[in-house]
Amino acid sequence: MRLATDPAARRRLAFLVAAGLAALVAGIAAGAGDDEQPDPVRAQQQPQRELLEAVDRLSLSQQVGQLTISSFPGTAAPAYVRRRLRAGETAGVILFGPNGGPPQQWRRLTGSLQRASRQGALVMVDQEGGEIRTVDWAGPVAGQPSQGGPDSVRRAWESTARQLRAAGINVNLAPVADVPEGAAPVMGSRSFAGDAEGVAARTRAAVEGMSSAKLASTAKHFPGLGRASVNTDDGSAVVGGGLARDLIPFGAAVDAGVPLVMLSHALYPTIDRRRIASQSPMVIGLLREELGFEGVVVTDSIEAQAVLDRSGIAAAAERSLRAGADLILMTGSASWNEVHPRLVARARRSPAFRERVRRSAARVLELKRFLGLRLPGSRVP
Repeated sequence: MRLATDPAARRRLAFLVAAGLAALVAGIAAGAGDDEQPDPVRAQQQPQRELLEAVDRLSLSQQVGQLTISSFPGTAAPAYVRRRLRAGETAGVILFGPNGGPPQQWRRLTGSLQRASRQGALVMVDQEGGEIRTVDWAGPVAGQPSQGGPDSVRRAWESTARQLRAAGINVNLAPVADVPEGAAPVMGSRSFAGDAEGVAARTRAAVEGMSSAKLASTAKHFPGLGRASVNTDDGSAVVGGGLARDLIPFGAAVDAGVPLVMLSHALYPTIDRRRIASQSPMVIGLLREELGFEGVVVTDSIEAQAVLDRSGIAAAAERSLRAGADLILMTGSASWNEVHPRLVARARRSPAFRERVRRSAARVLELKRFLGLRLPGSRVP
């Protein structure tokens, strides 16, 4: 839905969120005893038939592979990463500062990843600006709070996108769309300046700037970490109260066509008292149903302490996919060895989970198509 920024629009959003949540909670609670709930996404939001057909030409191991992002140490892709890419058993990689170096080194690394993948690889970085820059020679030089108004933000992100694409990177896990509030908001140093409407305008500008250079952006951390005082990388966090203001920037990102939305690992008791956002069908239903997002839903790092406080990474990955997430972000180099076999085993046992895998894999293929990548086992150009 399209979100305006006037007070009436904000009141309307609050009403829609409350009504939508009530319906979602009632629908999900009605089958709470059944572990295999239907996908919360409506029929009109299902992946295109041609992409589902492309997924059906893959093995189950390859379908599950399209839902995982791998990582590795060093400046060259190890043999095990090249093997996964070649076999289609991972959708791509997330890279960090120690993986790269000067521009030619980044190009050499990303080129080797694409050559290893017969299907085309997602190559991700965290490039928010300021100190949060995986590629230290690329922009934005200023952190998000200091990037100026929407026009300035759009120009900065368009320039950054061209730099990252030239380095062989096709997905940026930015911008931060959180609205910081409270005495010590953990995202205060990483969020855009302004109130909810100001953050929304800048978020939209960042998404549009990156899209203009064919770089896939990611709005994070849904449904909003602005009031959290703990980084979920370091520990469990609870975000209380209503979410109408928090959702305004995410609505703007969806309106702007953001390709990915990253889920928070915080707990939001007003939506789901038991499950953190990355494992909550109610939270993901809010994103799909109320905000109308049809792209790829990615988790924050599955190794975050807020996740580990509740379970191991393999169980967490399964819970996230069952809830409606599409892509599991693994920042530990050995995590794939735990996550992938468990997800394959679950998909073999459960037709409902297998269908979840199928639909999510199709969304990932749609993202790859947007980026001009080869598609696994597909005739889709």
